[in-house]
Amino acid sequence: MTVTPFSPDAPLGAPRDLDSPIGEGGAAAAFGPALARALDNAGAALSRADGAERAFIGGHGGLQEMVVERAQADVLLTIAGAAASRSLQTLSTILGMQI
Repeated sequence: MTVTPFSPDAPLGAPRDLDSPIGEGGAAAAFGPALARALDNAGAALSRADGAERAFIGGHGGLQEMVVERAQADVLLTIAGAAASRSLQTLSTILGMQI
């Protein structure tokens, strides 16, 4: 009996770094900074909304600016909350796996 060796249809990529789950510069390395930026953006939006509300109360700003800033802050907080929830759900699933 003879066995013919398997030849892949596509070229193989560079070997993976076994110390890193995805390799250098992969999605795992980019997730932390992306989440930090999203949280910083949400914090900045909340600060802008607070400033717009204070300006409206002080008579310096308009109602429309205040409402728009608050709506943008609410959207960013909802997105950040959803990302945190999905991350926690994913981590819980991974840690619950049996090996």
